Amino acid sequence: MLTLEKLVADLEALGLERGDNVLVHSSLSKLGWVPCGAETVIGALLTAVGDEGLVAVPTLTGSRELGPDNPPVFDPQHTPCWVGIIPETFRKREDAVRSLHPTHSVAAIGARCAELVAGHEMAAAPCGPGTPYYKLAAWGGKILFLGVDLRVNTTYHGLEEEWDAPGHLQRLPVEAQIIQDGVVRVIETRIHQYGIPRDYMKTLPLLQEAGVIEEGLVGEAHSYLIKSAPMIQLVGRELSRNPRYLYS
Repeated sequence: MLTLEKLVADLEALGLERGDNVLVHSSLSKLGWVPCGAETVIGALLTAVGDEGLVAVPTLTGSRELGPDNPPVFDPQHTPCWVGIIPETFRKREDAVRSLHPTHSVAAIGARCAELVAGHEMAAAPCGPGTPYYKLAAWGGKILFLGVDLRVNTTYHGLEEEWDAPGHLQRLPVEAQIIQDGVVRVIETRIHQYGIPRDYMKTLPLLQEAGVIEEGLVGEAHSYLIKSAPMIQLVGRELSRNPRYLYS
C-alpha cells in the first residue's frame, strides 16, 4: 500500500524539492495500490513542493477530428481532459486554475499558478513560447514523468512549434470557441496535425549525458524528473540542425 508519506519520500528521493515548479505527466495504474487514488497522489505532489512551489498538469482536449471545418469548443470548467485520472481529478479541484487554450490547456495549483496559465489562449501555437510549458522552463521548472516516459512529453510539441517541424501544425488556423460563465469568446489559433510518427525516447541518452534527468521508482512506477530549461536548450539545438529530429 502506498501512503501519502511514502509517495512524498519517493518523490523527494527522485529530486523533487520544496519550492519546485513541476509539470506532471502520470499514470495512476503504474504506481501500485494507492488508497484514495488520484487525490492521494495529488496531495503527495503538493506536499513535496510545499506552499511556495507549484504543481501543473496537462489537461489536453485536442483530437485528430478538429480543424477549420470542425473547430474546438472549450469550457475550462466542464470540458474533460483525456490524459488520465490524475489530471482529470486535479483540474476539478477548487484550488486549481486552468488555462484557456482550446486543445492544450494546463491546470495548476500553488504559488504563481494564475500567472502560469494566463494568456495561454493567445500564444501563437499550443505548447511553445508564451505558453505554460515554456513559462515553467523560464522559472527553472521541472517535468515529472510518473509511471510514463518521454513519449508523452508535451513540451516537445512546443519545440516542434518553435523550430517549425514540417507538418506539425495544421496549415490553416481555426476559429475556436472558449466558453466561460456562459459567455462565448472566439479566438483564432493554430492546432496540431495528428498522425506523424515520433521517437521522443531518442532524446533520453542526450539528457542523461548532460545530467539533466533523474530516474527512479515512485511506488512501483519507473519515473523520470527532468530540468525543463536545459532540456529545451539541448533538444532545440538538435531541431535547429534538423527540424525532423523528433520524427521517427
